[in-house]
Amino acid sequence: MVTLLTMNQQGLLGETQSMPADVSYLADAAILLRYFEATGAVRRAASVVKRRCGPHEVLIRELTIAPTGLQVGDALQEFRGVLTGQPEALDA
Repeated sequence: MVTLLTMNQQGLLGETQSMPADVSYLADAAILLRYFEATGAVRRAASVVKRRCGPHEVLIRELTIAPTGLQVGDALQEFRGVLTGQPEALDA
């Protein structure tokens, strides 16, 4: 059995996140989905912030919604501050 709990993101891109209720104690896993702007486009990032048992992915990855379904992309290593909604490009 899988139960999904969702919470809406409050505010616009880059605004401070505030959680109206802390329900992470109910979950075995928590995934943070966040919009961010880069290169003139609104993009999506996904990060596993909690997994109750065992190690979990620590990288922030791009999430794409395509006609064929969800696609989890490469790690967003070219940016800093992705989860703030206003990332900065890192110098190559």
